Amino acid sequence: MFKILDRYIIKTFFGPFLFIFSVLFFIFIVNIIWIQLGQFMGKGLTTLQIMKLLFYLGVSVVSMVLPLTILLASIMSFGELGERYELAAMKAAGISLTRVMMPLLGVTTVLAILLYFFSNNIIPDFQRKAKNMLFNIAQTKPALNFTPGQFIDQIPGFMVKFDKIKGEEGRDLEGIFIHKKASNFENQQTIVAEKGKFANAKNPKFMQLILYNGYVIEDSHAGKSDLVRAKQPDQTTKFDTLITHFDISELIDKAIEKEQITDDYRFETFTQLFKTIDKAKKDNTKTVDNISNDLISQTNAVVTYMDKNKTKAPVKSQYKLDSIKGDKKLQILSNAYSRLDNLKANLDSKNKELDPSIKYFSKVVIYQQRILTYSFTCIIFFMIGASLGSIIRKGGMGVPVIIAIVIFIVFYVINVGFENVAWSGKMSPYLAAWLPNIILFPFGVWMTYKALTDSQLFDSEKYKAFFKPITRVFVKQKEHKRYQ
Repeated sequence: MFKILDRYIIKTFFGPFLFIFSVLFFIFIVNIIWIQLGQFMGKGLTTLQIMKLLFYLGVSVVSMVLPLTILLASIMSFGELGERYELAAMKAAGISLTRVMMPLLGVTTVLAILLYFFSNNIIPDFQRKAKNMLFNIAQTKPALNFTPGQFIDQIPGFMVKFDKIKGEEGRDLEGIFIHKKASNFENQQTIVAEKGKFANAKNPKFMQLILYNGYVIEDSHAGKSDLVRAKQPDQTTKFDTLITHFDISELIDKAIEKEQITDDYRFETFTQLFKTIDKAKKDNTKTVDNISNDLISQTNAVVTYMDKNKTKAPVKSQYKLDSIKGDKKLQILSNAYSRLDNLKANLDSKNKELDPSIKYFSKVVIYQQRILTYSFTCIIFFMIGASLGSIIRKGGMGVPVIIAIVIFIVFYVINVGFENVAWSGKMSPYLAAWLPNIILFPFGVWMTYKALTDSQLFDSEKYKAFFKPITRVFVKQKEHKRYQ
């Protein structure tokens, strides 16, 4: 059973929590829209499709938004309690700060556990949907994937062939043949033109094609028997310019929803990633062995110790370089240098072959570990935020927000920095994933200790008194006017 005090503290926390989460979620979504905006434009997307895509993308940012929200909300809630002297009243009533922090620590722990299950079970599924949708949007229009000289039925209801496709974005066409796939109850139609080009239609659901110098061959025998069709001639119309529109809305809708990308480590759960990590480790080991064997064979080709009969024959006496004539000596040195230089260049190229494999392995490991680490980050951020709020005793959106943003920036820089080091193969990816938490956890413990001991950590007068002996040396004391 929650006591009245516990309910009040939780209520104080969840007010700013819900507000901050909504604001941060909106900011991260706007950032994603800004990055991906070019893929949305001119693709004939409906409002529902755009909202669906934003929802898919938004789900993936929850793992980053939630820790920052807990940090901000804890600073603001404890800052408000301190600013209204409620913390002082609780301490005067014999309630310690530890007792005040316990209900919110329990709430944060529950949120951290929920974040783990959310990151493990829900985010991978939405990552797959979002990536496939973005890929399909990028592939849809303006010019469909036509192949010159081949009949293609990509446009619904039509069979088309273009002899040549050229110009910017493949918009200029030559040798155009378009045949409408009509039933017995529709008029047959065939269009032949010398040249044409794709144009931007006003309605993005349609593809506009401007044709030049051609013929429209059409019959008007819809619903009539094949015998009647065979007896009556077709109608042919010559044109200089003809503008046609093709409805490709069905093609766009199907293409956007189609899942073409299925093999990605970000689509897997925590346990499924173990198989991917093991496979990547085996592939890297195999690659390293192949490169090592190749380099050893090349080195043995440069320096050979075995004779043709493969017997342990006595090694011939080595020539002294000083006893060889000048031209011969220069030739020997040049050959040795060129062989060593070739071996070094080959070694560098083989080393570059390993970089993508090492980077991929590090990415998979870090992604898997962050499913866990971000949950622990929530608890660490609560320790820091609650302690700072109780020390600062300032609520609202001023000082607490600035301090929280600075802490989050430090965390983000550490996170990205160690991630890049791990990608280069200079650090274990497991250590790189956990180091930000390892670094911040002692700071969180120290801040909690300072808060429990009523430390005057942000008291400006305390720091002025500490640096006063130093400032006296540089600041000249003025005499009072009365004694001048």
